[in-house]
Amino acid sequence: MTAASPPEVLRAPLIVEFPFTRSLGPVQSAFLTGLREGVVLGVKTSGGKVMVPPVEYDPVTAEEIRELVEVAATGTVTTWAWNDRPRPQQPLATPFAWVLVKLDGADTALLHALDAPGPDSVRTGMRVRVRWAAHRTGAITDIACFEPYDGPAGKEAVPHDGGFAGAGAVTGIVAEARLDYVYSPGRAQTAYIEALSDWRTVGERCPSCHKVYVPPRGACPTCGVATTDRVEVGPAGTVTTYCIVNIKAKNLDIEVPYVYAHIALDGADLALHGRIGGIPYDQVRMGLRVEPVWTEGGRYPDHYRPTGEPDAEYDAYKELI
Repeated sequence: MTAASPPEVLRAPLIVEFPFTRSLGPVQSAFLTGLREGVVLGVKTSGGKVMVPPVEYDPVTAEEIRELVEVAATGTVTTWAWNDRPRPQQPLATPFAWVLVKLDGADTALLHALDAPGPDSVRTGMRVRVRWAAHRTGAITDIACFEPYDGPAGKEAVPHDGGFAGAGAVTGIVAEARLDYVYSPGRAQTAYIEALSDWRTVGERCPSCHKVYVPPRGACPTCGVATTDRVEVGPAGTVTTYCIVNIKAKNLDIEVPYVYAHIALDGADLALHGRIGGIPYDQVRMGLRVEPVWTEGGRYPDHYRPTGEPDAEYDAYKELI
């Protein structure tokens, strides 16, 4: 007799990315505008300490800081770590050192990359200078990296008014955030995903409190015990709460406004979320009875639409909001 083959372990790449947009106050605006113009600015605290990169509030006294000063583009490495396998979007494509550099005229250190031939060529106390990017836009990447330097020390910090003749100030930035994973859903969610391909939704019941969790997590978050009793729920459910989306998402071909809702499938004790379609957005309501509309190929519900049933009574779903 041969042993049964273990179930297939699902694995898939998962990429989480989004553009993070933020506005800049007067200090950060001056700093990034300065980088675009090839100038490094810091701020001076009431105690005389020069901070680069600049901050808006003194970390010791919490008082607002607005006195801008210009520091040199040369400095000294205070500590470092070698990076022999650069990742995508890092400053350099070849191995380099991450360094903290105290620029001449500054009292704090700036983190950036140092272009060096190898770790044996890097040391604490070595002198370096800024290598400016060929095309500058008003971002920290306007400093392409640091490079070794054996020239004279730069000037001390000098006052700067934060203005640059003929140059519009940088007032905002967009940072592209991206995380790359290889995701394995585990036993419980593998069963959930495989059931979706048959147009079924499967949860798991806690043997202690008897709640049915959808999607299942393999353990009850309340009781802390494993959940192995699989339960098919739905397909219909009830909208417990919802939100109207008015901002169009990048690469998502859905016209705004549209509605995302928490939906308690019949037989489940945990609401999952899904998009509501087949009804004007301003007619979606708590208690609305809905059913899934499956994607082509049936891998998952594309959205949920009204079933035409009467709305559920509030008492039937109030514990699932």
